[in-house]
Amino acid sequence: MTSKATRDIVAAAAAGACVACAAAAASLPPGFVRLADLAPQIVQDMRYAGSDNFTGRPVPGYKAAQCWLREDAAKALIAVQAEAKAQGFELILYDCYRPRRAVAAFIDWAKSPDESMKAQYYPHETKRDLFARGYIAEKSSHSTGLAVDLGVLGWDFGTPFDFFDERSWTANRDVSAEAQEHRRRLETLMRRHGFHNLPTEWWHFAFAGAGEAPSYDVEIE
Repeated sequence: MTSKATRDIVAAAAAGACVACAAAAASLPPGFVRLADLAPQIVQDMRYAGSDNFTGRPVPGYKAAQCWLREDAAKALIAVQAEAKAQGFELILYDCYRPRRAVAAFIDWAKSPDESMKAQYYPHETKRDLFARGYIAEKSSHSTGLAVDLGVLGWDFGTPFDFFDERSWTANRDVSAEAQEHRRRLETLMRRHGFHNLPTEWWHFAFAGAGEAPSYDVEIE
């Protein structure tokens, strides 16, 4: 028979775990979830948490390489992954919720003289024109937790993620027929689950209601 002392230890441990869970939940914006808690099988390659992005350095607001989303968008994305798996392919995520401080850092970067990543990310564009061309925005639907940047593991989309060029426009025909077909398939699949593509970025999708939702500046950790 389990002793009273043992039962007390187990109860205390359980209570501590509940406190830890509550503290973790409290660090998220209201209504948000960590996607890995619901769907750890979805591959995450959170580019702005490291230096493999157009700024060449970790972006403010990304203390951890985690995908946070509002719960309704997360559940829709899980449905997308399930359908993709049934068709023999899998998603890879590049960005999800983006704190407002990260958006501000992008603006500062766009106004700075730093051109170290030009050859890799915007070889045919002038940096000062990135705002006018719509590649850098002063407000982002990502900050609502209702937008994602993603691709498909092993698929060629004609350009890399975050490549600032007309060839990255979803309907652009200056990429291979295979890349065009991959873009069409991804866009069709995402739309079927409530996500809408940004025409100038084949990888960007906003969930229904993103335009009216509040934005946040909670740091990802």
